[in-house]
Amino acid sequence: MDVTEWLAWFLATLHRAVDHAQHTLDAVLAKTRFWQRWAAPGASPNGAPLNERQAKLVNRLLDGFEGKLTSSKWAAIAKCSPDTALRDITDLLARGVLRKSDAGGRSTSYELSDTSK
Repeated sequence: MDVTEWLAWFLATLHRAVDHAQHTLDAVLAKTRFWQRWAAPGASPNGAPLNERQAKLVNRLLDGFEGKLTSSKWAAIAKCSPDTALRDITDLLARGVLRKSDAGGRSTSYELSDTSK
């Protein structure tokens, strides 16, 4: 009885499972490092923690936001006015949490700054 084919399938499946687990663990650790950094005393210029809307949207970005985050998408997701969304974004830009993407003008979008620091 030759089990070579089954063993090759089993090891390939195991390898995919380990890779998936590693990817999940990397994402969890990156998110944990991010929140440890930004929850530390003095992490923000004014010493204030992120507000609830900011924390919700940053978590969504850390979890892998699909598409580009614009101020109008922020307002829709956070269920706030466009002006409030822009204030939230401006605050996160000043703190260094977000940065503007390369595209500008009416297509301005935002992304997380380097989270590996």
